Amino acid sequence: MVESNYQLDLLFTALSDSTRRNILSRVAEIEMSIGEIAEHYKLTFAAISKHIQVLEKAGLVIKKRRGKQQVVIIVPAKINLAREHIERYANLWASRFDKLENILKQE
Repeated sequence: MVESNYQLDLLFTALSDSTRRNILSRVAEIEMSIGEIAEHYKLTFAAISKHIQVLEKAGLVIKKRRGKQQVVIIVPAKINLAREHIERYANLWASRFDKLENILKQE
């Protein structure tokens, strides 16, 4: 059975791109406007804006008004959702390796 969860699909799609992961690491340190974020990349303002839209759709960031600018703010709860999902598989594989180790010790 294929596990399907639209929110998880959006989340991992957003995290699959190195530019978006880098944007997340930047806004995790400090809230930044889209223009401030764009200064760090050799991409157009529009391209950065699209990356931020993907992150926003996945719920990883939100945009808030700060005067005339919109600042991008990270949403830690969504990062935790990704971590929890990955940890579930890490725990499953750790358990399987433990069982294999016990079998090998018995032989």
